[in-house]
Amino acid sequence: MLKLDYNYMMSDFIGGHGIAIADFNNLKSKFESAHKAMEDKRKAGKMDFRELPYNQDAVVGDILDYAAAMRDSVDAFVVLGIGGSALGPMAVHQAVNNPYYNELPRDKRGGNPKFYVADNVDPERLTYLFQAVDPAKCLFNVVSKSGSTSETMSQFMYIKELLEKTIGKEESRRRIVCTTDRHSGNLIKIAKDEGYKTYYIPSGVGGRFSQLTPVGLLPAAFCGIDISALLEGAADMDKACLNPCVRENPGYMYAALHYILMEKGKNMSVMMPYADSLKYMSDWYAQLWAESLGKRFDNNGREVFAGQTPVKALGVTDQHSQVQLYAEGPFDKITVFLGVDEYRETLLVPKTYQDISSLGFLGGVTHNQLIQVERMATEYALLRAGRPSMTITLPKVTEHTVGQLLYLFEVATAFAGELMDINAFDQPGVEEGKNATYAYFGRPGYEEKKKEMDAKPEKNNDYII
Repeated sequence: MLKLDYNYMMSDFIGGHGIAIADFNNLKSKFESAHKAMEDKRKAGKMDFRELPYNQDAVVGDILDYAAAMRDSVDAFVVLGIGGSALGPMAVHQAVNNPYYNELPRDKRGGNPKFYVADNVDPERLTYLFQAVDPAKCLFNVVSKSGSTSETMSQFMYIKELLEKTIGKEESRRRIVCTTDRHSGNLIKIAKDEGYKTYYIPSGVGGRFSQLTPVGLLPAAFCGIDISALLEGAADMDKACLNPCVRENPGYMYAALHYILMEKGKNMSVMMPYADSLKYMSDWYAQLWAESLGKRFDNNGREVFAGQTPVKALGVTDQHSQVQLYAEGPFDKITVFLGVDEYRETLLVPKTYQDISSLGFLGGVTHNQLIQVERMATEYALLRAGRPSMTITLPKVTEHTVGQLLYLFEVATAFAGELMDINAFDQPGVEEGKNATYAYFGRPGYEEKKKEMDAKPEKNNDYII
């Protein structure tokens, strides 16, 4: 099981910018209320992401059968999705597989196809992808719960036409698999009309909480990742997160630590993995934390402008680009280190240059030791500067521990929402941008939004240089 070490969040260690035991005691009733709300919502079926570790045996079996049947005929598996539909699959793939996975020959990929995610509508993105892979030999996974996501559906429309022109309508059907809502939206209707293989996102699971649904499980399976182990890891973390005592519940504690320091002005949360394999976990977490907790209104409709800005960093790389700010800049940050006890490879530095004192000490040291010591050194630097930090340590990066980590952050996000008295499961700010896009292109039903946009003040050329 992964470990959460929050010693350096406490005032015992970092002084006035830390948390005192009294801070926990003063919030006892708030924690109890938040726990009750979590339990009540789960029982009422309003927190469906918490059932995912237990209710997907049939889905997992179908995914594994489908991957086995299709794998040999597919050179590349391409996800068409954005937000959680892209960030989750990328994070898990980076965590579990070789970082140079796509450059390896197929036999060293376990016979699995290459993996790509097309999550932006920069016109160069797909154009250049198809200079690297033959679209006729790809399997395209279209991921949109609503089926109206402009970015994803525009990519799908382009690829559908491209495939039908090059390999015909019948073969094109085999090259497209959809992940969407079971009952409503454009994509499920299209999938039924066209005869595409389809997987379903549970109706009560939002995009940023969907990595442990077919959104993440399907691409993972095609890349040789053990999806059953992912879910087993999540189930283990769920059991740990059932404890009503905040100080014995890792998900609750992660949220509580952030909440207490948010109230004290720490409005940025830096995530800094000390493992390249966990690099994209920060990207996935950034969406989860920002979109869930950044809210204008609380549950009673009062303006609160709540939230905490997530920041992505990578150890050791960003010791040389960001840590100066974290150690000596404003006292507005919490740093979350992700550490690993056992890396999958060992690299030994040879004992050369023993006559050069500033280099000789490295001889005989492994990179495993070096990266762990550098993490501890950065923790120490922030400790000396009185800056709060915590460390989550995975015994080893595996499907099982990655499942634990994903689930930990999901529970923490939901609990933080309860503590903040906001809805952690909507995204009205995102919807505003979507609606403006629809109105700009004349989508029916958005005429009033178009009028509103047309009435905005003209830009002043004096402010353009």
